[in-house]
Amino acid sequence: MFEALSDRFAQVFKNLKGQGKLTEKNIEDGLREVRMALLEADVHYKVVKAFLASVRERALGADVLESLTPGQQVVKIVNEELTRLMGQRHEGLRLGSSLPAVVMLVGLQGSGKTTTAGKLAVYLRGQGKRPFLVPADVQRPAAVAQLTKVARELSVPVYATPPESGDPVAVCRDAYKEAVRDHAEVVILDTAGRLHVDEELMAELSRIKKELKPADILLVADAMTGQDAVNMAKAFDEALDIGGVVLTKMDGDARGGAALSIRYITEKPVKFVGTGEKPNALEPFHPDRMASRILGMGDVLTLIEKARAAVDQKKAEELQKKLKKSEFTLEDFKDQMAQVRKMGSIEDLLGMIPGMKSKMKHVKVSDKDFVRIEAIINSMTPQERRQPGMINGSRRKRIAAGSGTSVQEVNRLLKDYAQAMKLMKQFSKGGMKGLGRMLGM
Repeated sequence: MFEALSDRFAQVFKNLKGQGKLTEKNIEDGLREVRMALLEADVHYKVVKAFLASVRERALGADVLESLTPGQQVVKIVNEELTRLMGQRHEGLRLGSSLPAVVMLVGLQGSGKTTTAGKLAVYLRGQGKRPFLVPADVQRPAAVAQLTKVARELSVPVYATPPESGDPVAVCRDAYKEAVRDHAEVVILDTAGRLHVDEELMAELSRIKKELKPADILLVADAMTGQDAVNMAKAFDEALDIGGVVLTKMDGDARGGAALSIRYITEKPVKFVGTGEKPNALEPFHPDRMASRILGMGDVLTLIEKARAAVDQKKAEELQKKLKKSEFTLEDFKDQMAQVRKMGSIEDLLGMIPGMKSKMKHVKVSDKDFVRIEAIINSMTPQERRQPGMINGSRRKRIAAGSGTSVQEVNRLLKDYAQAMKLMKQFSKGGMKGLGRMLGM
């Protein structure tokens, strides 16, 4: 996400940092480039104007112009102003004090409401809460079937909407009663959408809001639609007074205009972003962390949170013991890959490590690489996984044929594994000093 914007910012800051002393002209030239970058990223023109005015005022101050590192001072200012633009801090779900709390998802057809409903249920379950899904789009039977399917796949309770139901308000009311009986803590309403905003849709949603009195109303919007998402947020907010926004498909949005514009234009926060198709690919939106990602500074806190959620603590302790004894097998390697894949796309994870995004710019690591490696390991016998040294030429041919790969790919995996084991042994012998020697430091 934000690839195009990040690249442009990186070039602007490289030019500014290359100046021993900044002048007003240097800064104005840089801000002109920033303005073009933001407009190309489909950021609302009012947002661009306000953002540049704030940065210009601070960047032309004595603290910057007389600083020993003026370029870095400008980067710091841009980081702080981006954070302020997107809302300063994360704003979570409003659940209120009475249970079960109702969270109402609204948005246009095709924005990803149903998928988001399932992801939000998984997120809440991870927070120790008991979610309950309600398919409230009675106009489209396919919508009811889709959410029911999602709920069953995720093992989340779902209301069985009667096929003859015609009134969404009655459906939501009956579903709420069932959620109470089911001891649910959060009821998630997946409401109807349209291809565009119309009076009939808003009237239906207003009736549901009046009857169910939701603790929070979240607009689900496609991030890739840019300013259209901002305009839609404005329309839904005027009709329903939404509590916040969920931006879907952020993993495919190289521009990021919607994320940068919504808070300023609607005064409503982005609360979550969808970052992939997996059930756990819903991240709380932290403006400060997102600003760091945009500027190529990484996002270590989110990376740590993802690791904590994905890593099996018991397995991690067992692995630590194996590493100390140099007993790390290809089976362990496969298990570690599975845990890493739970955390999200590899490119996203690398982007969270400070400085890594620019270094890995021309290196493409896809999930397909992990699927291929897993297939190779699965084609080995248990003994071969424990003792890779026994894999001779004929075994390599068999493994390649069984995994649908080539002998060269099998050789590459075994070579990478051997190098990793060598590194681990060196590290276990001499700690950081041993690792330094290994890397020629």
